[in-house]
Amino acid sequence: MKFSRIAAIVEKETTEIVRDPITVVIALLMPLLMLFLFGYAISLDVDNVPMGVFDQDRSPDSRALVDRFIQSGYFQLAQDFTDDRDVEKGLQRGTVKLALVIPPKFQNTLARDGTAPVQVLVDGTYSATANLVAAYAAAIVSDFHSEASPSVHVEARVWYNPALRSVTFVIPGLFGVILMAFPPLLTALAITREKESGSIQQIFASPLTPAEYLTGKLVPYGLIAFVQIVMVIAVGFLWFDVPLRGSIGLLLLVGLVYVFCTVGIGLLVSTVTNSQLVAMLLALIVTLMPSFLFSGFLFPIFTMPYVLQLYTRLFPVQYFVDFSRGVVLKGAGLPELWPSVLLLFAYTAIIFALAVWRFRKKVV
Repeated sequence: MKFSRIAAIVEKETTEIVRDPITVVIALLMPLLMLFLFGYAISLDVDNVPMGVFDQDRSPDSRALVDRFIQSGYFQLAQDFTDDRDVEKGLQRGTVKLALVIPPKFQNTLARDGTAPVQVLVDGTYSATANLVAAYAAAIVSDFHSEASPSVHVEARVWYNPALRSVTFVIPGLFGVILMAFPPLLTALAITREKESGSIQQIFASPLTPAEYLTGKLVPYGLIAFVQIVMVIAVGFLWFDVPLRGSIGLLLLVGLVYVFCTVGIGLLVSTVTNSQLVAMLLALIVTLMPSFLFSGFLFPIFTMPYVLQLYTRLFPVQYFVDFSRGVVLKGAGLPELWPSVLLLFAYTAIIFALAVWRFRKKVV
């Protein structure tokens, strides 16, 4: 492999990129746009949930329990029910997402036994939100009972994201998802464009080896992708106020490996098709869709069936999402995260080797 040949390809590709400034601007702005859209749109936080109350006791203690819900900041009183049918209608119409049913003699039972049953009905239409709403309601009721019967007191502490902010969880995962969306697409289109125009025949006739040609393509688009990750990381920390507990240098270094991995996927995609349209669709199928579903970005992998958990290992975005969240949220370093880093290195090498092998078949 001669570096002078690689440098010539890098220079040629860089010139073509500079001559197409619109593509460069889009390539740099789209990740930021995606970061803002998902950063604000994806929220697992529960605030101001409309609740209804069916208080059959009408006692000071029952009113104190209702006030505890409202003062928590998670719930707001939207409806005061007078019978069971109103409760059902409120949940069916969606005017309330939670109904608190307090039975008669609640205060007397609480004074006698130190605890009293209450019923919490949650609209489970949106299961993820329903789980959080039910958990918050259970915590409020449990805390209320612990004050009435203080013999047992549970103090829970949340590590790494004590405020339970969705954006703190979402943004480090978006680093991996965004970098899996655009670099492979740009690279795949760059090579298939040459195939469609026929200019790639000059490469076939030259002494360039497949490895030299693909490396020359890899470098400029890898650098663009690295600029993208620097931008989204900076915006994530400065704009969304995501705390950084680990090493920014380590995050950028492994991020550089990851962007070359994603660009390599684009190279591999370009070797299996001669059409820009097909390359675009194929790149989206093998990168963007799995990055949302099988990376742990939104859906925990350990909750998936075991077969799907094995399937997720085929996609590198999972390793970078785990690494990014480990560095950003937990302050972890290489001693804790080396398996993810090692797998990213291995994945990058394998993807590039497959691309060279596939391209060699085309040349021959």
